[in-house]
Amino acid sequence: MRTTIIDLLNQSVDKYSENSFLWEKTGNEFVPTTYSETKHQAHILAAGLMKLGVEKGDRIAMLSEGRNAWIIGELGILHTGAINVPLSIKLEESNDLIFRLKHSEAKYILVSGGQLRKIRAIVAALPELKNIIIFDEQADYETNELTLQMLMAWGKDILSKNSDAVTKVASTIKPDDMANISYTSGTTADPKGIMLTHRNYTANVEQALTLMSIPTTYRTLLILPLDHCFAHVAGFYSFMASGASVGTVQAGKTGMETLKNIPINIKELKPNLLLSVPALAKSFRKNIETNIRAKGPVINWLFNNALEMSYSYNKEGFNKGQGLQMLKKPLLWLFDKILFSKVREAFGGQLDFFIGGGALLDIDLQRFYYAIGIPMFQGYGLSEATPIISSNGLKRHKLGSSGYLVTPMDLKICDTEGNELPLYEKGEIVIRGENVMAGYYKNEKATAETIKDGWLHTGDMGYMDKDNFLYVVGRFKSLLISSDGEKYSPEGIEESLADSSYFIDQVVLHNNQDPYTTALIVPNKEALKRYVHRKKPHLEWETREAKELALDKLQREINEYRKAGKFEGMFPERWLPAAVAVIGEPFTEQNGLVNSTMKIMRGKVEERYADRIAGLYLAGAKEMINEKNIAAIS
Repeated sequence: MRTTIIDLLNQSVDKYSENSFLWEKTGNEFVPTTYSETKHQAHILAAGLMKLGVEKGDRIAMLSEGRNAWIIGELGILHTGAINVPLSIKLEESNDLIFRLKHSEAKYILVSGGQLRKIRAIVAALPELKNIIIFDEQADYETNELTLQMLMAWGKDILSKNSDAVTKVASTIKPDDMANISYTSGTTADPKGIMLTHRNYTANVEQALTLMSIPTTYRTLLILPLDHCFAHVAGFYSFMASGASVGTVQAGKTGMETLKNIPINIKELKPNLLLSVPALAKSFRKNIETNIRAKGPVINWLFNNALEMSYSYNKEGFNKGQGLQMLKKPLLWLFDKILFSKVREAFGGQLDFFIGGGALLDIDLQRFYYAIGIPMFQGYGLSEATPIISSNGLKRHKLGSSGYLVTPMDLKICDTEGNELPLYEKGEIVIRGENVMAGYYKNEKATAETIKDGWLHTGDMGYMDKDNFLYVVGRFKSLLISSDGEKYSPEGIEESLADSSYFIDQVVLHNNQDPYTTALIVPNKEALKRYVHRKKPHLEWETREAKELALDKLQREINEYRKAGKFEGMFPERWLPAAVAVIGEPFTEQNGLVNSTMKIMRGKVEERYADRIAGLYLAGAKEMINEKNIAAIS
């Protein structure tokens, strides 16, 4: 049956009326809101929007931190037949917000008090914006601003006179009506507005639940931004379909304060499942290892030995404990009791597993979390697929893979000519199913280039194995091309360089039919300073000698992948960078070089550093120690 999000909510309220759905902490503890109350609040908000003049098909933007009002806000918008345009709170630049609001022709915006300043700063440039609805009370208000409380009061008044006012409008909403316009990060050009329908969402919820079961007792804490469809599907809509509950992180006065609330809220809410991205996974692991080291050398030694034994026992998960490895089980049980179970307490003690989205999750990270008893299962998807295409889970998993395919959905691997490739051969991942977007808003050209005969061309490269597991290995469209025409994916090399070295934080490789591969490298300056101090304690960091010693260390880290290095043979030498430009600042969301899912935007990095890249093909550029690199680490 082709359902809408309204149907999904109604069915869940029928089954789980008094179950807790939302958990929010604004004071000293998390307070629950039931399924029936969530629906009631959504109806009140919808009625208030209708009183304001909202009509079916209107675009209403939302800019807020995660909270009950976000989820109820979206449900309220959808009940009017309007379309939610969710915006990332990480969008700081006025032009980024202006573009999305103008392009979507948003007439209204729901905004939190914490984000209001951004809208006030650009409102003069948005003549189509009729009203700004603010979630939090303000000391003063500007023209066309009103509070959520005022809107809800209007809604209550309307429903007291006509209890069917919202139900009547909601009944006209069809599965193919648009629910969201979700904007891409604009890696190469202007952001594209991904049109996601009600059925895209409900279909992907049904697909996701073929990979995992969510008991009604489950809780999650949404630590990822709610504007992304990964949080929509794997977060609140899959939990809604299952009668389970969803908490949001307590908002702080600043973004940093909110981040600090995450570990506190995890302990308080005791989630059973968390959604994560690699950046968070690395941060969690770092905190765990720091805490273990603080307990002294004996505990640290014991922990690392327990990890190594777990790695050898677990293998890739689906094949764990085979043969003689079974003999390790009693000792691993003991390690779990005295060590790993204590680590899990930091996550509330109830966490069964993570689902990882966004960029590829390093295999070592997967093994680490699997070993400590809270597997971080890699999934794969993209917004244009609403987003889930595959995932590992408790039912089926192979560490290192991107997971088992959702059903029903068709997937094929194609070469550059569009021909389907056999198992284990790498090509572009192409999918077809009800989760494929309706297209890009007001961009027929991009839609036609991406969806061909109903098939979504993801632009990602991967292969399938015989057990229906997908392996994603990089971007199909961002393949590097050597001077002899050989094509290769840079992601594996970039991730390995950054993950295996304390001294390298970020890497972007470049080769566009050039004589050799080059690299832009963001170093870990603090680690390099510590290295120089260990080697030559008398040497001041400000001296040229210190900088040369640091750059020499960076070169030797890269050389570990060449002949006689500890990673020799991992990648063909011709793919390794022959010349390196050291970059003085990290690639971040703030400088526009990383998107909201923490992926480096290759096109924008290459554009920003075009001069440095060009310089890497000049005479003498292969020398790591040069003036520009010395200046970059100063």
